[in-house]
Amino acid sequence: MTASRENSSREAVMARKDRMAKPAKMLLNVPAIQADFPILKRTVRDKRLVYLDSAATSQKPKQVIEATSDYYSRYNANVHRAIYELGEESTREYEGAREKVADFIHAKSASEIAFTKSTTESINVIAYGYGLKGKLQKGDEILGTVMEHHSNHVPWHFVKDHKGAVLKYVDVADDGTLKMEQYDDLLTRHTKIVTVTLCSNVLGTINPVKEIAKRAHEVGAVCVVDAAQAAPHMPIDVQSLDADFLAFSGHKMLGPTGIGVLYGKAELLEETEPLLGGGEMIREVHLGWAKWNDVPYKFEGG
Repeated sequence: MTASRENSSREAVMARKDRMAKPAKMLLNVPAIQADFPILKRTVRDKRLVYLDSAATSQKPKQVIEATSDYYSRYNANVHRAIYELGEESTREYEGAREKVADFIHAKSASEIAFTKSTTESINVIAYGYGLKGKLQKGDEILGTVMEHHSNHVPWHFVKDHKGAVLKYVDVADDGTLKMEQYDDLLTRHTKIVTVTLCSNVLGTINPVKEIAKRAHEVGAVCVVDAAQAAPHMPIDVQSLDADFLAFSGHKMLGPTGIGVLYGKAELLEETEPLLGGGEMIREVHLGWAKWNDVPYKFEGG
């Protein structure tokens, strides 16, 4: 071995030893993160609270608590319906949130984002407004998976019972993944809706939704994605996934309880009937008839 090679080898060994001798940088400042959550200051049975149920609902950092308090302290008014200053400010805040959500999931437009109370309500809007009140006919098939949360399971039973649709399910393999060969077998020209979770709330399995949507579109079906568990933990790009509808909520991702998101491709939202009737979701109301508001406002009754 030449002297230069010996020197290079020695330098590489010394560099490795130097890296090993230095303490690894802390990726997360745990005490600082804990300090952001007021609830973690409390004790349970004389012991510090340790919370491990964020998959069900997350605790709220002080920034969210303060922002919520700030809204009610400074802006609170009826959005879209008040012409005084507080109402205009509240509307700007509300629509600003819609823009941020659209950016967060890479939607083409903020008009593809409708606000609901939860993932559950969002999926029910799709099941009712697109499935039950839409073009689904008797004998048409809805293809789900046995991995789904009840919120993406029960609403489709309503559709089945009222429209005479057929429900089919893709099973889960021993390794916790979907049986994609079975998916291909069950997917036919009769399939009109494919509904799937992006990330399982039980197993944590991340499903190949982009491929699932691609195959659904090949037979003319739309793809509905439950992103309740995925949105807090991974980037979501609805255009890359080519999801037709997608739903998630705030309470699992450090946000307040009672806020949900319904994303839909613009043309599909136009075809979807609203679930809730009331103020805001109407353009005109007469004794004999009513005209719904534009997308997305027709889904935001009340």
